[in-house]
Amino acid sequence: MPGAVVGDGRYRLLARFGVDERARAELWRAQDGQLRRDVALTLLVADPGDGAAAAAARRTLERVTYSAPITHPGQARVLDVLSPGNGIGHGEGLLGMIVADWTQGTDLLDVIAEHPLPPATAARLLEPLAAAVELAHHSGLVLGVDHPQRVLVSPEGTLKLAFPGPLPDTDLQDDVRGLGALLYLLLTGRWPLPDGPAGVPAAPTGPDGRVVSPRAMFGYIPHDLSAAAVRSLSDDETGGIRTSAGLIRVLERAKAAPDVTETIAAVDEEEEYEDDGAVWTTRRPSNDRTKRRKLAIGVTALAVATVGVLAWLGTQLIGFFGDDGPSAGGPVAVATAPGGVPENAPAPPQPAQPIDAASVKVFNVKGTADNPNRASRAVDGDAQTAWKTDRYQRQFPALKPGVGIMASFAEPVRFAEVTIDSPSAGTVVEIRTAPSEKPSLEETRVIGRATLSAGQNKLQLDSAEPSQHLLVWITALGEGNVSELTEVGFVRSR
Repeated sequence: MPGAVVGDGRYRLLARFGVDERARAELWRAQDGQLRRDVALTLLVADPGDGAAAAAARRTLERVTYSAPITHPGQARVLDVLSPGNGIGHGEGLLGMIVADWTQGTDLLDVIAEHPLPPATAARLLEPLAAAVELAHHSGLVLGVDHPQRVLVSPEGTLKLAFPGPLPDTDLQDDVRGLGALLYLLLTGRWPLPDGPAGVPAAPTGPDGRVVSPRAMFGYIPHDLSAAAVRSLSDDETGGIRTSAGLIRVLERAKAAPDVTETIAAVDEEEEYEDDGAVWTTRRPSNDRTKRRKLAIGVTALAVATVGVLAWLGTQLIGFFGDDGPSAGGPVAVATAPGGVPENAPAPPQPAQPIDAASVKVFNVKGTADNPNRASRAVDGDAQTAWKTDRYQRQFPALKPGVGIMASFAEPVRFAEVTIDSPSAGTVVEIRTAPSEKPSLEETRVIGRATLSAGQNKLQLDSAEPSQHLLVWITALGEGNVSELTEVGFVRSR
């Protein structure tokens, strides 16, 4: 039950993520009471007096121990392997426990719950996991990727084996078969292997008992990707895909191809419809050329009128805001450096013009970086995208002193203002200058501090010291112990 402790009282169970009935394993998110961090637990639950179950659990623990030294982005790092009398107290009802790094991510079954994924997206998701399997197979090791609830979708948008623990009797081909099953699931929303997870429909089968190909269900799926999913499931040594390397080659080609929604062919205006004898369940499209031309003229006129209205609105907005300069609009927060401003200090720098950063990266001094592949979203000029921190169990500085994004510029700049668009009210940020792109936190200098309101925040800096690197450092998270930066802008001084 959530709240219970296992492992001689070291791990407190937080939430159950799934059950693998084949291995009699429960998959949990838990907190390590000694190291104060979240971990992924695979609990092998059975009667200790069951000799067959105990032998199977020992074999699973042994296989995980052998694969623990493997590190790859497609697999969570194994931290510990415990057995009764060795980290597990007698009477806990556990035959084994596998402790791994916690993977911040999304349940795979939630991702495909509403509809299957586009083919190129499915290939991009699966390839890193397939690469982890290939790395293990080079050493003759099995990972056990044949159950969807053991896999999570990471914040980077890839599949990751979050709950290691292969079945005692699985072999290398079972890993390849598991990859094919995951590809089939991503493409169709159906599970093609026996003993699938509850709530996921089984794949349809043909008269020969074999699963129907994904392309037969959805015609837009490329033939080679559909065939790869089916051939990976096959036991036929002549026609099946026998290695993860063979599947990876197909995934690499598929992920580079645009999805079908991006390549819909243009319709020829003069194309005639021919009577092909098909039965239409709705009214057939009209083939009246005169009506089509009138419709095209009407749409064109509407588009021209819309452009004219938008141009007029743009002119009015420019005239309204143009007199206020770059710093007009939105609340202004004077971000004062610690220690205040000396009496003889020069006047604060005056804003001149915005300046774009040459690069933006996540700056992290402890633990794993928060969404490092999405840092550029904070400066991409698109209000629909954002960079956000991980969601923490406790407020900073319980687990780390903070986290932020480091902006680097082509040359040293005298900054007057930083603008931050954020929905995370209550977030506390420090603006720091840095001597390099990767300094220690002690090497940075605080030139401003402010508490953000929801919406646009303009932080006027009280120091004009030139710097080529500027750090937006979050020292306190917003509501829910998570902070989001929609857009960050930088304004140089006059």
